Amino acid sequence: MPSEYDLELYKLKAEISKTFSDPKRLMIINELRNGERQVSELAQALKLPQAVVSRQLALLRTRGVVTPRREGTSVYYSLTDLKIIEACDLVHQVLLNRLQKNKEFAERLFNLVSQEKT
Repeated sequence: MPSEYDLELYKLKAEISKTFSDPKRLMIINELRNGERQVSELAQALKLPQAVVSRQLALLRTRGVVTPRREGTSVYYSLTDLKIIEACDLVHQVLLNRLQKNKEFAERLFNLVSQEKT
């Protein structure tokens, strides 16, 4: 049985995982991989309304994924830890591997069904 410490750690892992469960947040994170950006820059790059980007950034900030930096009237956002990019890239690679395996399975299945018809 997991210890109380382990249970709390799993809860925290689940909570941070929820942070990455929205495509818009993942797109924002990807845009921030090359450095800080303003909300308006992110909105333009992602073709999303600025209000949507601001709302997602607020959630990412609350969860400790991004940090703001104010310069005059402008606010710039950046990632709090570059390991976030590594984690996203790792999940991306796992997804691509899975899609490749599914494609190979579908092709084998298609060939079997085609052979049975002939």
